Amino acid sequence: MKILGIGIDIIENKRIRKSIKNSNFKNRTYSAKELKLSSLTINKASFFSKRFAAKEAFAKALGTGFRNNLNFKDIEVINDKLGKPYYTKNKKITKIVQKKFNVKNFNCFLSISDEKDYSTAFAIIQTK
Repeated sequence: MKILGIGIDIIENKRIRKSIKNSNFKNRTYSAKELKLSSLTINKASFFSKRFAAKEAFAKALGTGFRNNLNFKDIEVINDKLGKPYYTKNKKITKIVQKKFNVKNFNCFLSISDEKDYSTAFAIIQTK
């Protein structure tokens, strides 16, 4: 196994708290599943901030940022039944990673954290 890319991001929660008041921002940035899951949480700013940081961290792990037809909505962050966050591997993300790193199989790892003022995320893309 080889690490293909790592990325990290930190965001001030009040920036996202302001942004999520705009439905266009939410619809442009978060997947339908993420928007649905947000209804289950009390602290919306924390929920959306952590996912925003995770999307930025993934784009940095790719080494491209948001270019070559990669959009925020393409990167989806879901939690397993124990609450551990993970990236969903859709067709578009799979194709982008395979092309960028010339690999067939890969794993993505994600760790996110937040506190009152900031949210942070760390991403790793690794060969299987």
